[in-house]
Amino acid sequence: MSYLRTFLPWIVFAVIPSGDWQWGALAALVVSVGLIARERRSGAGFDALVIETGSAVFFAVLTAVAFADPHSGVHAYSAPLASGTLAVIAGISLAAGRPFTLGIAKRTTPPEVWGLKPFVRTNVVITAVWTAAFAVTAVVLALLAHAGDAHSTPATLVQIAGFAVPMVFTVRYVAHVQAKARAAGQMAR
Repeated sequence: MSYLRTFLPWIVFAVIPSGDWQWGALAALVVSVGLIARERRSGAGFDALVIETGSAVFFAVLTAVAFADPHSGVHAYSAPLASGTLAVIAGISLAAGRPFTLGIAKRTTPPEVWGLKPFVRTNVVITAVWTAAFAVTAVVLALLAHAGDAHSTPATLVQIAGFAVPMVFTVRYVAHVQAKARAAGQMAR
């Protein structure tokens, strides 16, 4: 559920009809700011809000562009720009040694495991998969936009897959790592 909350602004932007892209960008901005405020009130630090903060910045810029010129050429490329932005945010979090999934995982994991190498390594792998998914999604969406199919059914399916594939991977990989850790714990006894 944490991942859905984290990516809620992007989902909101994706489901609002593309003809109303400026309103979709504004709605996503409002959701981003609301999520940040909610999480900060509950004690989350900005290190746990990497995607949310990046989302707010992206949607603030996109909202400004969309309202300044609703017929801007940016419109056709807004989906690939969104996925590309997520790839950059996730990639920077990896390069900085602070995979964005750490903040999400810490919300449901006991503090005593946060510094353990397997926990950090698991989040590096998961963040790398999300980064790759965002990058591939951005490229495919850019190709579709270039072909004039920016707001087509295939583009929608690519966007859905760009979130669904890494989400399914995350759930399965975490289950695998946890099962492996339990098995190792049983073997040690």
